[in-house]
Parts: sequence; structure tokens; C-alpha cells
Amino acid sequence: MRITDRSDLWWKTAVVYCLDVETYMDWNDDGSGDFEGLAHRLDHLAELGVTCIWLMPFQPTPDRDDGYDITDFLGVDPRLGTLGDVAEFTRTARDRGMRVIIDFVMNHTSERHPWFRAARRSRTSPFRDWYVWRDDPPKQPNAVFPGEEDSVWEFDERTGQYYLHSFYRHQPDLNIANPAVRDEIARTLGFWLQLGVSGFRVDAVPFLIEPPDGVDIGDPHEFLRDLRRFLQRRSSEAVLLGEVNLPYDEQLDFFGRAGDAAELTMQFDFLGMQALYLSLAREDARPLAESLAARPPLEPEAQWANFVRNHDELTLDKLSEAERAEVFDAFAPEEWMRVYDRGIVRRLPTMLDGDPRRIKLVYSLLFSLPGTPVLFYGEEIGMGENGAQEGRQAVRTPMQWTDERNGGFSRAVRSRLVATPPGDGYSPEHVNVEAQMHDPDSLLSFIRQLATRYRSSPEIGWGELDVLTTGLDGVLAHRITADVGRFIAVHNFASAPALVPLELGPVAEGSVLSDLFAPDTFPLDERGRIEVHLDAYGYRWFRIVEPDDRRLT
Repeated sequence: MRITDRSDLWWKTAVVYCLDVETYMDWNDDGSGDFEGLAHRLDHLAELGVTCIWLMPFQPTPDRDDGYDITDFLGVDPRLGTLGDVAEFTRTARDRGMRVIIDFVMNHTSERHPWFRAARRSRTSPFRDWYVWRDDPPKQPNAVFPGEEDSVWEFDERTGQYYLHSFYRHQPDLNIANPAVRDEIARTLGFWLQLGVSGFRVDAVPFLIEPPDGVDIGDPHEFLRDLRRFLQRRSSEAVLLGEVNLPYDEQLDFFGRAGDAAELTMQFDFLGMQALYLSLAREDARPLAESLAARPPLEPEAQWANFVRNHDELTLDKLSEAERAEVFDAFAPEEWMRVYDRGIVRRLPTMLDGDPRRIKLVYSLLFSLPGTPVLFYGEEIGMGENGAQEGRQAVRTPMQWTDERNGGFSRAVRSRLVATPPGDGYSPEHVNVEAQMHDPDSLLSFIRQLATRYRSSPEIGWGELDVLTTGLDGVLAHRITADVGRFIAVHNFASAPALVPLELGPVAEGSVLSDLFAPDTFPLDERGRIEVHLDAYGYRWFRIVEPDDRRLT
């Protein structure tokens, strides 16, 4: 790896931070966050160590699905700002060393989108074929929102046909079999690239490329290949970060198999995330270790994105029913904490009863597992959820900046806020940025330190993983090897301290194991053998330093 490789393939060692503009910072005090407020908080993100900001949808919307029901893919919701504000924001973020990616949600539109309004006026509308219609559709339950939507087909009385909606009925699916729709998708990508964004988080990718029943479009993955080729023509640095919650082998299809053209640049590791929570519930590292060992190798320019939770429910759909019940019992014992029979609507600190040892253990894992870490806003200070907000909205509360009214998010009266912060022990009075800024023992300081150590350890993003055998069920030890060196991390999921035997492989004479969080080094024998002490729920990061190593540790 050359030093220039890290800038060419910037996503391999990025720190990604997801936020919703409307809940981040309200600068004009109308109750909704805005781009001006976000721009005023860019220094917080830069100091945190963020190198890539992922913006959730900010386009015009009726806001019936947290902005994912869009009425104009080329606009900005007037509550949040203007296109000029977006351009200034991306430029200012770049000045602080941060790229910007945005949500790409063109598998559907809002039912209020002009395209759909035109399509439902008559069967002969020029926009009719932009959506999927059937006279007598097959019976097909809604797998995405069970309990809220009975079917993926909705009857339209005006034209006497059913339209397809893989999600909510107010979000009709676009018809990707229509070349005009594909052209519009590419035009939209090109538009936002011109305004300075560096890529897209692609929503629900399997739904995006799935052709309508009975329509043959050839290989649907060719659509993704076309999008990737288009991106590379317009911007060589642009990425596609895909939401693909499938088994690992099927995810390879969405990266692009060896010999095929590339598709997605990055994908979230949903399986690893779910295994993490099963390991936490059992205080047993083996589920996570098994999931990591099952990860297939990727092409050099592809990458896994690791996350603790995102803006949706914390899905457990890939666990067995018995495993899901274990995690529910441990972290979501009350009915309101669960949704769709598969997910949890809580944030990590409340699930772990505020135990700082376990919280730090999880974020140490997030930054040390091979791949790129993705933070959801508020994680850096340990925000909790507001159970008074229904379903997935529970974790979509305003960012907590100070202990003032509304957490410093807005000076509007509470009734005008787009969402309200929690009122319990995780309220802004107890959890906020300002209180943690100057506290070296705060979670905010810890996340900053993790980001710094991660960025100085490119082998985490570039290297090959080996899960090490320790003989201890509660301990995960892993090694990541790259041409720049070897990184080792050990994590104790158990409530008792552990003495962990490690055999790190052959090393040069005089090599030492350097602790990345302390000024300590430990000699290694020729086989790289050593015993490492871990506290209960403890973690340690190391680097093997050979005599001719010129890196700073």
C-alpha cells in the first residue's frame, strides 16, 4: 500500500457519520434543523475525526416516512434550506477535510410526486409506465412493514388498477424496466455530483434492481454496473454504499463477482452487526467470531461498512427465532422496544443499562474490526431514545448539544420541534456535547481517540483478517495483516477479567507488541507468543513493531 492509495481509495479508511439535517441543528429557530445549523456544527464533526458525512434525505417531502417519501429528487425541502445552502455546505465540509455522501432513494417516490400524480390520472398518461401497474396482481404480503401494510399492491380507484409499493402504500415503486426511469436516475446522480457530493448511500438495493413480475430485463445487476460506470465517468472518487441485508454469498453479487464489472463500492455488514448483539446478550464472543470468519474476501477496491445501529430499527432478521428471543429478552424486554417482530427501537447505551465498560467495548470493536466504521449521530455522546415517539422514531431525536432547553438544538417552543429529546436520565441535562467536550473521561473523548487510532492504522481498512484462537469463549482476538504491518485487537465480552494467550505468528528478532492506548511495549518471542490481561468487558489494541519499523505508535 502506498500512502497515495489511501487518498485514491479514501473510503477504505474513512470515518462515516450519518445524520438527519432536520434533527441536527436548528439555526433559524423554526423547530426544524437546517443546513445553516449543520454548517455551524462542522467543526464538531472535524474534531471528532469524521472524514465522510452521510446525509439522510433532505429533499422536498410530505415527511410520512422520515423524508424517504420524496416529491422532488433535484430539490431541497424549504424547511432545511436551498440548493445554494447545499453547495456551500459541501464546500465547507471539504475545507474541514470531510466528504459528503447523500441518501439515494429512487426505488420509489412519494405518491405526491408529480410523476405519480400524472401517472394516476389515466392509463394513457406519459408517466403511466414510470410505475408498476396490474389489473389482477398476485397475492403478496408486505415483508418490509408487517402489521402496518398487508400487501405490496394498492388499488387506485381512478384508473381501476393496482400499483406496486414494496414499502408503504404512499410510496409507489418506480419501474426500472423503463429506460426513461433509468435515465432519470442517472441524471439525478449526475446533478448531485455537480453540487459536490462524493457518493450515495443506496437505499434497499435489492428492491431497487428487482424487475416487475413477468418483465424480463436480463441481468438486473447490469443496472447497478451501469450506475457504477456512470459514477466513475463523472467523478473518479464517488462511491456507492449499499444497504443489502442478505447472506454474505448473495452480497458478493452486489459487489460484483470476480471477472464482472464492479457494482457497489461498499456494503453494510448486517450479519456481523446482528452477531455482535447476540454475543453481547450471551457474553460470548463466538457468534461474532463465527460471523467474521464467514465473511468472504473482497476485491481490493471494495469494502465492508461496520455499524452498531442505524436510523431504522435494529434489525435481527438474520438470527434464528431462538437467537432473536435471546437478544429481545436481554435488550428489549418491553413490547414498545420492539417493532415488526424483528427489530429493536433503542440506542446502545440504554440497551446496556448505561454500563460505560460495555459501551466502550462495543465502540472499540466498531473501530477495530476490518472495514469502515459508520456512526449514527449522537452515538459519540451516548444519546438514548425517546420511547414516547412511536416505532423507529424513538431513535430519531434531536441532537443534544447543551443542557439548555431542547438540548441546544433549537430555541423554538417544544410544540414546534420536529421531534423531542428524551426526558429521562438520557435527557440533554445529563447527556450533551458541551458537557463532554472538556472531560477526558467522556464517551466523546473516547470516540475521538478511537478515530485517531483507527486513522493511523490503515491495516484495519486494508488488511486481511484472522480470528485468533484463545481457548476463551468470552474473548474475541483478531489480527489484521497488511503490507504496512500487523494490527491486533482483543475484546472481552465476559463480566470476569481474563488472561488471554496469543500466538501472533513469526516475527523478526527484537520485535515488540506496542499498546496503541498506552506507552507500553512487550517483547515477543520468535513465534509471537504473549499473554495479555483484559479487565471485565475490557479491550486492547496492539501493533507488532519490528526493529526497522518507522511508524509512530
